[in-house]
Amino acid sequence: MLSNEEKAYLAGIIDGEGSIMLIRFHKNQFPAPCITIASTSLELLQWVKAKSGLGSIKSKKNYNPISHKDSYTYIVRYDEAISLLKEVEPYLIIEQKKLRAQMILNEYKILTPRNGRYSEELLKQKEEFHNRFIII
Repeated sequence: MLSNEEKAYLAGIIDGEGSIMLIRFHKNQFPAPCITIASTSLELLQWVKAKSGLGSIKSKKNYNPISHKDSYTYIVRYDEAISLLKEVEPYLIIEQKKLRAQMILNEYKILTPRNGRYSEELLKQKEEFHNRFIII
């Protein structure tokens, strides 16, 4: 459980170093919510993961270790991303990220049937949602 201060701090990290996206994780799948934070500070990402209780941390390939630090990515996907957005959205400041968070929170679940079966109308709405999302 995050305190309000921790939610605000995490929102600041997402505003500064993070991304709020819709990503296609599998070939035959619609894009799904995803939050990533890239950093050279493994300690920071471990704190985010421990406090949120969500996601995973991946190390990135360092092609030039002599002049570059190792870097890492914290990633939260699907319903976990939605849960995290519920916590941090009120504290986001960067307009694009706030709008993307609000779109996911307000529209994504409505446009995503649990059984994965889309009517023609729902499919059209889902595609329109995705098109609006990517231009923000």
